[in-house]
Amino acid sequence: MANKGKDTTVVIVGAGVAGLALGNFLLRKGIACIVLEKHTREYVEQRQRAGSLDAGGVRRLRDRGLGEVVEGHSHDAAASGVPLLIEGEQRQWRMGDSEDADGAFCPQQILVRNLIEVFLRDGGDLRFGADDVSLHDVDTERPLVRYRDADGVTKTVGCDFVAGSDGFHGVTRTAVPADVLTCATHVFGYAWLTVMTEVPADPPAVLAVHSRGFAARITRGPNASRVYLQCPLTDTVERWPDERVWSELAARFGEPVVAGPIVSKEVVPLRGVVFSPMSYGNLYLLGDAAHLISPMSAEGMSLALHDADVFARAVTHLVENHDSSLLEGYSDTCLDHTWQRQASAVRVTEMMHDSGDPSYEGEFRRQIARKNLEAILEPVAASHRADTAAAASVS
Repeated sequence: MANKGKDTTVVIVGAGVAGLALGNFLLRKGIACIVLEKHTREYVEQRQRAGSLDAGGVRRLRDRGLGEVVEGHSHDAAASGVPLLIEGEQRQWRMGDSEDADGAFCPQQILVRNLIEVFLRDGGDLRFGADDVSLHDVDTERPLVRYRDADGVTKTVGCDFVAGSDGFHGVTRTAVPADVLTCATHVFGYAWLTVMTEVPADPPAVLAVHSRGFAARITRGPNASRVYLQCPLTDTVERWPDERVWSELAARFGEPVVAGPIVSKEVVPLRGVVFSPMSYGNLYLLGDAAHLISPMSAEGMSLALHDADVFARAVTHLVENHDSSLLEGYSDTCLDHTWQRQASAVRVTEMMHDSGDPSYEGEFRRQIARKNLEAILEPVAASHRADTAAAASVS
């Protein structure tokens, strides 16, 4: 039996950062929307993902009256920054203006949990367990979205627009004809072994450049952290028993680390991906459905918020002014911003990885990357250099 759901202005597919932010943005403007999410609420709120927002992402939330969803997670990156270890020696980033000032370390599951709570509190329509989502007639003025609800009942929702925010492996992007959609991809020459642990991170984030390779440890909540270790693209998790993970992290940090239970491991090739266009008919792609960015940049959530903000403003402009120009420019506007952030992500990814282990890109690239890195760090104090040299001569 098929039931037709209530018509709405926007159907949002996917309750990640992009979809939930968009739902909240539209709700605050009185624009009807329905958010469909394949998984249960418990699953979505516990899904571990990246945990950083740049200043632009935080500002977009605050400008929309959603500052409460990042309360208690703000930090002044210009003053504190993320600790950086180079061959075990802690270095300081140069002080001054920073585009990341007033950013936030906020694990994605916490941001998602807060966005869900606010959306439902304010009367939003969020439907968990929406499986087998399919899009129809997106190139017409009346798109349809079909799904099977948690009770197994097939429902159809008519809308003006579909927002595809269901991630890189979602179904919404497949509604764009193959001869329309293009994909640009850059694969870096290395991967990350990503390790989810039940060990808190203190401080919340540490980065390390070492001749053995890049390493990092980032908080994922009060009792969890994720470890990242640069490794060859051909590596497998079988080559990384728990003991090797902790010993390698200690070696690259240049100091002992607290070990503990490991929940999962995965080898993830570092890459950047951009799909174009980000719209087709009345379907609009947001977040990971439209692009992936190197995790070294910590820009994934911020890019998702940018897309949601641009789309919400465009729909609001159409509703309030009967002017579709912002919607027509959505793809170009978002792609311009995406490529700017991709360019920055490539620079920082290459700088942080090429500065360490020369076996990947060679000694020439290592020296260039190290000079680029030194240019954004405070110089080593002369007295410290003298102490280091004296210690080396004694040893």
